[in-house]
Amino acid sequence: MKILCIGGGPAGLYFAILMKKLDPKHEIQVMERNGPSDTFGWGVVFSEETLGNLRDADPESYASIEASFARWNDITVFDRGQTFRSTGHGFCGLARKRLLNILQERARELGVLLTFNNELDLSKLALSDADLIVAADGLNSATRTRYQDSFQPSLDVRHSRYIWLGTEKKLEDFTFIFRENGHGIFQVHAYPFDDATSTFIVETDEETWKRAGLDKADEAQSIAYCEALFARDLDEKPLLGNSSKWIQFTTVRNAHWHHKNVVLLGDAAHTAHFSIGSGTKLAMEDSIALRDAFAKNGANVSLALEAYEAERRPVVERTQRAAQESLEWFENVRRYHGRFEPMQFAFSLLTRSRKITHDKLRQRDPQLIESVDRGFMRGAGLEVDTSKAPIPPMFAPFALRSMELVNRVGVSPMCMYSAKNGVPDDFHLVHLGSRAMGGAGLVITEMTDVSVDGRITLGCAGMYNNEQMHAWKRIVDFVHGNTDAKIAMQLAHAGRKGSTVLPWEGYDVPLEEGGWEIIAPSAIPFHAFSRVPRAMTPDDIARVTSDFARAAERAEQAGFDMLELHMAHGYLLSSFLTPVSNQRSDEYGGSLENRMRFPLAVFDAVRKVFPSHKPMSVRISATDWVHGGFTAEDAVEFSRALAEHGVDIVNVSTGLTTPDWKPVFGRCWQTPFSDIVRNEAGIPTMTAGGITTPDEINSILAAGRADLCLLARPHLKDPYFTLHAAESLQHFDQAWPKQYALAKPVPRAPR
Repeated sequence: MKILCIGGGPAGLYFAILMKKLDPKHEIQVMERNGPSDTFGWGVVFSEETLGNLRDADPESYASIEASFARWNDITVFDRGQTFRSTGHGFCGLARKRLLNILQERARELGVLLTFNNELDLSKLALSDADLIVAADGLNSATRTRYQDSFQPSLDVRHSRYIWLGTEKKLEDFTFIFRENGHGIFQVHAYPFDDATSTFIVETDEETWKRAGLDKADEAQSIAYCEALFARDLDEKPLLGNSSKWIQFTTVRNAHWHHKNVVLLGDAAHTAHFSIGSGTKLAMEDSIALRDAFAKNGANVSLALEAYEAERRPVVERTQRAAQESLEWFENVRRYHGRFEPMQFAFSLLTRSRKITHDKLRQRDPQLIESVDRGFMRGAGLEVDTSKAPIPPMFAPFALRSMELVNRVGVSPMCMYSAKNGVPDDFHLVHLGSRAMGGAGLVITEMTDVSVDGRITLGCAGMYNNEQMHAWKRIVDFVHGNTDAKIAMQLAHAGRKGSTVLPWEGYDVPLEEGGWEIIAPSAIPFHAFSRVPRAMTPDDIARVTSDFARAAERAEQAGFDMLELHMAHGYLLSSFLTPVSNQRSDEYGGSLENRMRFPLAVFDAVRKVFPSHKPMSVRISATDWVHGGFTAEDAVEFSRALAEHGVDIVNVSTGLTTPDWKPVFGRCWQTPFSDIVRNEAGIPTMTAGGITTPDEINSILAAGRADLCLLARPHLKDPYFTLHAAESLQHFDQAWPKQYALAKPVPRAPR
């Protein structure tokens, strides 16, 4: 094969090396517009996992790379006069120029033709000039631009500013430094890469950058400012520039990575924020994956490129998601820096991308996690006995008004569609009772409707007559009489999503017989095939408000410990909040203030009749996941209003307000929105969605991303999830039902 690599960075060079090793007969040329030692940045970082991949792919170049490594195991955080060190991580770094020189030498040794200082005229490049054209020409890829109709690139330019510098101070660890002055907060990402030099990246938000006058500063002035700000961290050593400028990070994504015989590699295809040190890693692992695709598919370029993208894209997208989490943490560092104590702030930093978790840190650095857990205990009002193991965060108590939860695990509301005339029966008793017996601190009922025309389906539970109230009281009495759990009722009105068949008979399909009139803020159906709702009148608004209040009175008669109003997922109150479904022109539509008016009025009516010593929650969809819909910023403003009206905790969910939503699923996928609401609006939150393990719960809680974790599917699979988690974490103080005492784990006596 004749192969042309456009770009002489790590991606292009390493792919050329690997393909030449695969078949020495390949004719491979690498063309680079810059000189052999011209490069941006100072050092590169590799993890132990990446090193293993490089070792297996080309032992010869790996040996030279390894000989140049600076190695370290620790991450150190300097913040507000305190130092936090986490060990057991395993990193190594080397100078980017040294890496390029090693790869250049190895490529020449194998017979790859290297051409430098040669700007390729893409307008004269024909696809027939080579069997394979590899576009490894970086972030500003001209090749990607030329074939953008095929690649369909998306470039997300972020607002924060950073400058990539070096320093002669020899750092020992991966180092994060936070300094606040009259202009704002600055943070440093720094690490060693040889015996005498370290990378020193300074980052800040756009407003701070401008207040400091750095938008008008040249390189020398920028360096002088940073040297003064971080003087004690640098031990008076100078900072070094390399035509360094304050720039914005650009996240690159492409809908497709190949066009005919042209393929994107490294930064041309994708970027991930420098805070997780993945740029060079991704580039070189791209090269390995592309080589593997040709090893499996021979000279069939089309099949090889298809296989490469299918195999590699999911891996890259996982890394990009982690990098995005990390990027957003640093962009919003003020959210945590002013709110968290230094220890929790450091833990939040370490777990920001979710690649490092509470359990992984416990395995690597048990002393650090003991300190984190003890700090969480103090925050929960517990006395700390350093002679005993600390309580894991998920088993710390939590109080809202007079309601005290024994732990921070909750059973999320899950519609069962199994009530008859809205009356819960033995199924609901066993369903909710078994989850309470399973150790969860809080059990929340399924969405329970406040009126017969507020149901989703004929099988929905209700709280609009006394028969229903007495049936619910039987369940509440069982939970209170047999477990330590508290139980909450979620009240709702289905709105435009009502009058449908049971979900196992068809999702959102309208009832053909036995249906009822549905109402909404505007006469807009949920689906094109849904019934068209009637736009609500002032009389409807007054009637529904009264229905909620009467249902709340019955919930108190039934003995519920807490009430939650369902203002999420496109049901009636939610449909007022989002402009997707609320297109009214009166005082209930238009601005967010107007769209909040009816939901807040309903809450006020319920709060008035529900005892003041009992807490109330509201569930929201913190984003519609569609352009022009309800946003995270709206969720923060709404949550602030909820707090002013007396809401005690917000159950932060997302989406389901429109069938056009495009969510990004994954582990703990809704928790970032809980984080935003909790730490921007300053109100406790519950989070749910993709939370499946005790480790994820402990990570979320310890990092201050939520106060309670609600689990749905895991509790369907295992009603005793919390008891099993206590056993796995060796937390022996978790209460078990007395009838099951023989099965309760006990500590083993030391031998």
